[in-house]
Amino acid sequence: MKKILLFLALVITTSYSFSQSYGVRAGLNVSNLDFDPDATFENKHRNGFAIGFFAEYDLSSSIALAPEIQYSAEGAKDRDLRVDYIQAPILVKFKIGNRLSIGAGPMVGVKIHEFNDGYKNFGFSGIGGLEFMITDEIFIDARYSYGLSNILDDNNPMGEATNTNIQFGIGIKI
Repeated sequence: MKKILLFLALVITTSYSFSQSYGVRAGLNVSNLDFDPDATFENKHRNGFAIGFFAEYDLSSSIALAPEIQYSAEGAKDRDLRVDYIQAPILVKFKIGNRLSIGAGPMVGVKIHEFNDGYKNFGFSGIGGLEFMITDEIFIDARYSYGLSNILDDNNPMGEATNTNIQFGIGIKI
């Protein structure tokens, strides 16, 4: 845990020193696992939350790069199917007017559960979303991420599973 906090402090400090804007974002997750083959049990979605820090680098007047570090509670509703991550999405944002932007990019997640719990330690996803600026500093957004890698250990009897997550957020840019 100390290493994670130290890493987050380093990212925040670096972002503060070199970025054009930075901020904090929090959101509500509606997530689930897609099983292959289909699950033979009731697989309900999980409501969770996410919180993180981001930086935004303007590459041009209409394109920005937005790396982020966030905690995200994902997986499914059943206690044995919950997986929490420290994630690092990197969004390329395209600004549409003064208030709206769309973004997409890759995301890597590091599991923050105990080892040998049936889940792989790393997960890879694709992420996309919309952001609307309410004021010059406050925004709301909606994101969707879909897992590109199997998150279950190779010897897991449930087969393969990927994360799916819809996230509704609010944030502040400084």
